Amino acid sequence: MKQYDLDITADRCPLTFVKTKLLIERMAPGDVARVRLKGAEPLENVPRSVREHGHEVLSLATADDDPAGEVHVLVLRKC
Repeated sequence: MKQYDLDITADRCPLTFVKTKLLIERMAPGDVARVRLKGAEPLENVPRSVREHGHEVLSLATADDDPAGEVHVLVLRKC
């Protein structure tokens, strides 16, 4: 199992999921990715789209290194 990291904090929808989807396409089943995202729209849309495409959201939490609480980390597994 391989782990990937993707930072989409500077991107806006729909580019946030486009970049996430491109990463998932490169991954093997069972691989895990940590995706850093920022903003209400990506926070709602990216996890939903990941699930709709048949993958698993393992966790979604505020980033430890962001005291303002604006950045979140989505951990997903390709199915």
